[in-house]
Amino acid sequence: MWLPLFAASMHDLAKHAPAAIDWAALRRDFPILNQEVHGKPLVYLDSAASSQKPRQVIDAIVHYYEHDHSNVHRGIHELSNRATAAYEGARERTARFLNANTPEEIVFTRGTTESINLVAATWGERHVGAGDHILITELEHHANLIPWQQLARRKGAELLYIPVQGDNGRLDLSRLDELLTPKVKLFAFTHISNTMGTVNPAAELCRRAREVGAVTLVDAAQSAGHCLVDVQEIGCDFLVFSGHKILGPTGIGVLYGKPERFAEMPPYQTGGEMIVSVDWHEAKFKPAPHGFEAGTPHVAGAVGLHAAMDYLDDVGRRNIWEHDRDLAAYTYTRLSELPGVRLFGPGTDRAGLVSFLLEDVHAHDLVTMADGHGIALRGGHHCNQPLHRKLGVKSSARASFYFYNTREEVDKLIESVEKIRAFFAR
Repeated sequence: MWLPLFAASMHDLAKHAPAAIDWAALRRDFPILNQEVHGKPLVYLDSAASSQKPRQVIDAIVHYYEHDHSNVHRGIHELSNRATAAYEGARERTARFLNANTPEEIVFTRGTTESINLVAATWGERHVGAGDHILITELEHHANLIPWQQLARRKGAELLYIPVQGDNGRLDLSRLDELLTPKVKLFAFTHISNTMGTVNPAAELCRRAREVGAVTLVDAAQSAGHCLVDVQEIGCDFLVFSGHKILGPTGIGVLYGKPERFAEMPPYQTGGEMIVSVDWHEAKFKPAPHGFEAGTPHVAGAVGLHAAMDYLDDVGRRNIWEHDRDLAAYTYTRLSELPGVRLFGPGTDRAGLVSFLLEDVHAHDLVTMADGHGIALRGGHHCNQPLHRKLGVKSSARASFYFYNTREEVDKLIESVEKIRAFFAR
């Protein structure tokens, strides 16, 4: 059996049971949740798209703008020193968050999408050639699919997919020996599927890739804020995620890379900050990470990201993981009891989200009516158009959870779905 996360067995996880946590008290840290929508208390079940922000993150950003804002690195006055310390402190905090060896393995980007495009446009452009293979999975978000499509087209490479086994959302890993061959230059895959809730065995997949000499990229957009993500245990070459999905602000993301991989990559963008020296005809560039951070960075975003990571680790990512999985399992069970509901993804050992459809009801209609009940769901293809097409549907509804959600909110979701089903059955 493939191990689900943390490179640990479920027995090992059971030995580290969640500490007693006052989840209701934590929920009060999120001011946006204390409101009504369409006259009903807000039930926010869309954290896979973007998480809400605790007061501690909001306050950190406000404090930065009120007290410390300046441009970084290039100044020698006090405010610039403070801003630089805050920005580089966030890099060091991110390295600890991922258990990277050094802060120099962390590049700040605008998000998961830019991080993947950076790797495709630099490492991929230099190392992938005609006849080479790029391997991904049928679970991939468009952000981890289209950059490789474009790279394969430019370079004359072939893009291959590990297939999904239908509605259960699990990869057909029996095909791995056939697909993961020495012709594969890059193997990019999602850690947790944003539609199916599938948890892929990241460490094992990276180990298998190393055996054939393939470089690996892990899309941790749905895992970094929900569980322990240890890049040394996983053994990946690259790992990417977005700040706004882990309680942080929008516009800030992370690209982790091994130093030897960064050393193989040309600059992604050029301009200020990423240079060592320039004359009229030539420029010399800084090594990673600053060589990939041209221009003025999103300093406030890094400050907010730092605060978000502190908050998550104060709660405990193992605790968050168990809480989110409990809500997803409860939701899956409750929905499975309703007639006419089609569920997607594994029935067990799934992450904290559940996608589903009501028979003869379009996902957009379901989500629109749920919104009238104060419930925020996601409806559509979730940037997984090829996956939905394989499943024979155009879209699905998705409920995604974080530690500020409760079973009582799931009960409200079930009540809403029952009302919607009754409405369309008339």
